[in-house]
Amino acid sequence: MSDVQKVFTPSQPLEPGARYGVLSEYEPGTRTLEAGFRVAPPFKPLPLDIVLDKDVPVTLRDGVTINVDVFRPAGAERVPVIVAWSPYGKGQGSSASVMGIFGMVGLDNGIVSGLEKFEGPDPAYWCAQGYAICNPDIRGVANCEGDSVLWDRQEGRDCYDLIEWLGVQDWCTGKVAMSGTSYLAVSQWFTAAEQPPHLAAINPWEGVSDVYRDLVMRGGIPDTGFARRLQENSFYGNGQKEDILTEADRYPLVNGLWENKIPLFDRIDVPAYVVASYSNTLHTAGTFRAWRRMESEQKWLRVHNSQEWPDYYDRANVEDLRRFFDHFLKGADNGWEQTPRVRYSLLDLQGGDRVNIPAQEFPPADVTPVKYYLDGRSRTLGTAVPDTGATAGYAVGANPDTVSFVTRFAQETVLVGYPKAHLWVEAEGADDMDLFLLVQKLDAFGTPLQQFTVLNQGAMIHDVTERGASILRYKGTDGRLRVSMRRLDEKLSTDDVPAHSFDKVEKLSPGEVVDVEIDLLPVGLTFHPGEQLRLVISSRSLLGTMMPGIREYTTTFGGRHIVHTGGDRASYVRLPVKPA
Repeated sequence: MSDVQKVFTPSQPLEPGARYGVLSEYEPGTRTLEAGFRVAPPFKPLPLDIVLDKDVPVTLRDGVTINVDVFRPAGAERVPVIVAWSPYGKGQGSSASVMGIFGMVGLDNGIVSGLEKFEGPDPAYWCAQGYAICNPDIRGVANCEGDSVLWDRQEGRDCYDLIEWLGVQDWCTGKVAMSGTSYLAVSQWFTAAEQPPHLAAINPWEGVSDVYRDLVMRGGIPDTGFARRLQENSFYGNGQKEDILTEADRYPLVNGLWENKIPLFDRIDVPAYVVASYSNTLHTAGTFRAWRRMESEQKWLRVHNSQEWPDYYDRANVEDLRRFFDHFLKGADNGWEQTPRVRYSLLDLQGGDRVNIPAQEFPPADVTPVKYYLDGRSRTLGTAVPDTGATAGYAVGANPDTVSFVTRFAQETVLVGYPKAHLWVEAEGADDMDLFLLVQKLDAFGTPLQQFTVLNQGAMIHDVTERGASILRYKGTDGRLRVSMRRLDEKLSTDDVPAHSFDKVEKLSPGEVVDVEIDLLPVGLTFHPGEQLRLVISSRSLLGTMMPGIREYTTTFGGRHIVHTGGDRASYVRLPVKPA
């Protein structure tokens, strides 16, 4: 445990309102929800009788008591159980807030029963397949004791205790799994690293795996807009909640507190079905990082082409997940182990996406990294180093405040894997730089191509994604770095993915030119003959905010940014090219 103290702030009680569902009331006891029961009109009826053990107290190792709801098929013999661990109220699935989110992304609330936790497995489906679902209110949330923490090894220890309690219940086979998206995925990294004996399999469906690098300080830049929303609109309870915003301000460099918010990947050895995408600017880097670094010998990766919520509740994907769980929790000989270890997608951005492409690794074995060198004179990208050095730049806050470089592909070109940039940069009139990079696909006429990741493509989604809500509209793969945080972590960096230590500040001197490596999010993108690729460099976030309605980050540094190209300062972007 870190000797750096966490910071806490008072929580707000969970009271009737937007985040209060039909089952949010504290009502301990056991009841049977009969087949045909509907928790509220928008939701689908239950296909079978389900026993609900509501607000069951579970005592954790330090004496704190939490409350859980367990849904299990009535009259069944012992069954395995799936845990959905998050601070979102266990009755929130039928709340106005969750119904609104479904509507925003274009999902019909009738595809679920409303008994599921937000972003979690639906008891109506899983109980009918011979599973129980456990929805906990976690430490410090709702009526539970203690103070809540955010994405922390403490959560792993707490969930360990819940799993071991579940594993010995008289209705349980002793096999426990975890499933869910976002927060419910992140908690699985931490829990699996604790190695609870009854945990048989996990299913992290897009989730942060390093709070510093993914949530509050991506690229060393204090962009805390979504962290504020998470802190202020979650963790409702009667005690205190962790103040991640104050921590980010107080501890801008990696220290023990932030190390405690990274799972011990080398201890994750349980079977894992990991789901990722290229387009989730909150979760993509963390999901791929965890998949790469976990030690599980039995791990599968599927990279889809949409957004986590539509993908998670898609019926075909739910059935695919059931095959995984049936194999590892019920011992079913269903051929799951013949499933390709990697299934990836290729985005076309013009309606021709390909999904479920099989491979044994990611990137696929036949991918070759190719360096495309920036030319500051012609503003092009090419595979040969420009003989003559040149510069290109922009003034921070000016219009334009970007510099870009373009290449046109003469033949079909497929990118799949980890892109990165190696740039030589200089700041005029400032001692630091916030750099934001974006790799776009352009059509043959130079028009940027984009694609909604959700089913709703109406006017409102156009509005909210015009300059933000990047998880809902894919505009390309991005990266960012505060130049004073450029120091690489030699242990964590790989040839494909540079990783920064974020433990030292190295300000720029006047006239100093430095080289920086910047990782971009994984990519799967097809370019047809004549189509173009554009690399954009700026001092502002080119994608805007991650989510709708949150504060947009603005750099505090001014001056002019200079990018050096060619000669002995040959800046480049390295792209993972696969034979077409």
